[in-house]
Amino acid sequence: MNTTEIATFAGGCFWCTEAVFLEMEGVQSVRSGYIGGARPNPTYEQVSSGATGHAEAIEIVFDPNQVKYEDLLRVFFATHDPTTLNRQGNDIGTQYRSEIFYHNERQKELAQDYIDLLNTANTYGARLVTALSPATTFYVAEDYHQNYYNRNKNAGYCAYVITPKLEKARTVFEKIKK
Repeated sequence: MNTTEIATFAGGCFWCTEAVFLEMEGVQSVRSGYIGGARPNPTYEQVSSGATGHAEAIEIVFDPNQVKYEDLLRVFFATHDPTTLNRQGNDIGTQYRSEIFYHNERQKELAQDYIDLLNTANTYGARLVTALSPATTFYVAEDYHQNYYNRNKNAGYCAYVITPKLEKARTVFEKIKK
């Protein structure tokens, strides 16, 4: 029986998060897109303006028999800064917020428990600002955003921002493909 689940995470630039999760065992697909805003069918330019309320996010289809949702959470929190409100590095605006869009109550509980654990342990030296919200319509981003890192590895942003995140993930997590 082939069972899949969906996880939706916003952790700053979707190029960064997409690249990391594409390498995880048990992940069947990752799509970059927009979620959490009011405008139907937003474009990249509209989302980038900050006026739509959408976050850049990724939609992950995974096999829970190969990778647990908890593992996805661990990678998500380890590969972005969940303590900065509406910002990841030089990317600033509500579209770069840290947010988990849960698809069921179990995902909500697991995410909240993990956030509580990280806060209690003071893992980041600051409280997490990651929001938890029910998943709404996910709008797939334009084609040129899909699999961006793997198609543009030598581009400046990819080389200086994404490659170090990937190297960290490959070192820290055994479920990242080598």
